[in-house]
Amino acid sequence: MKQKLIKYSLILLVSLFIVTGLILLYLFHWPFIQSAETEKTDIIVNRGDTFSLVSTRLLEQGIIRNRKNLLLAARLTGATTKIKAGKFTLPLHSSNYRVLTTLTRGAENFIKVTIPEGTTSWKIASILQAKLSIDSVKFISLVHAPACLEKYKIYAHSLEGYLYPETYYFTFGLSEEQVIDQFVHQFFQNVTDSLIRAGEQYNFSLNQIVTLASIIEGEAMLDSEMVYISSVYHNRLRTGMLLQADPTIQYVLADKPRRLLNRDLEIESPYNTYKYTGLPPGAIGSPGINAIRAAVYPANSDYFYFVADGKGGHIFSATLRQHVNAKHQFNKIRRQVAREKRLKGQAQQ
Repeated sequence: MKQKLIKYSLILLVSLFIVTGLILLYLFHWPFIQSAETEKTDIIVNRGDTFSLVSTRLLEQGIIRNRKNLLLAARLTGATTKIKAGKFTLPLHSSNYRVLTTLTRGAENFIKVTIPEGTTSWKIASILQAKLSIDSVKFISLVHAPACLEKYKIYAHSLEGYLYPETYYFTFGLSEEQVIDQFVHQFFQNVTDSLIRAGEQYNFSLNQIVTLASIIEGEAMLDSEMVYISSVYHNRLRTGMLLQADPTIQYVLADKPRRLLNRDLEIESPYNTYKYTGLPPGAIGSPGINAIRAAVYPANSDYFYFVADGKGGHIFSATLRQHVNAKHQFNKIRRQVAREKRLKGQAQQ
């Protein structure tokens, strides 16, 4: 009798073990087979998201079919507190095991973020918000925070100009501080000590180099012209002339960018280089390395003026008379373009 009891107990135990195993197998690995052609989708996990919230999102996107099963599997494995912030790619109708493994140990997708040369910190904040869900308000506050400037030993009013323009590959879930770290690190990787020393011959601080470079970046349509634009501003600074740089006015306009009006030149701002001599107090965007080099290595020229040539470049002049003639030439081209545009519009009506 005792042997039979032991036998039945063993059978019951084995049966229980098999049933439990089958339940766990179903819980974690259903569906067992998945086609390689199964459609995939991205799931975004933000910093601070609860597992409950993430599981709801997984269900809504069709990645899982049973939210309660996923929550049970997560509790059994302790995954509810181990998920990472990031952007992950998963097939539709994934198994719970695959979902949990991906969210806790899987490789995150890298998100391509391109910051063009000349981009302002406000525009960068907007790009980051769209691409990485970065808090744009917090980002801008950090750009202007004295503690941030002290951290990087940058002696300026803000980090404007030091958020290096480049193509980055970020992982989703980075904090605003971490993104700024990468921008500033990339800046100092490119702006070497030799470039900073080159600016010292003009008694430029690093902030003045970056400020001038940002104006050059704002004016240049061709990289090859940057050294000549730089020479114009160097010559004006040396002789005490107003820089009269349109990009510095654009920087303070609320409804930028647009064609400047005469009243814009009267705006009361230290960035108004039509009213105040010398460089403005800080950069007006993030200059690229070519503009930074041009700021400290200007062409040796006698140019004091330049105006657009209507063909994508500029006409440079040494005298006011030459400059006035060049402006007349550009205005003639502008009127011709406006006339052709008007005629084209009439023909389409």
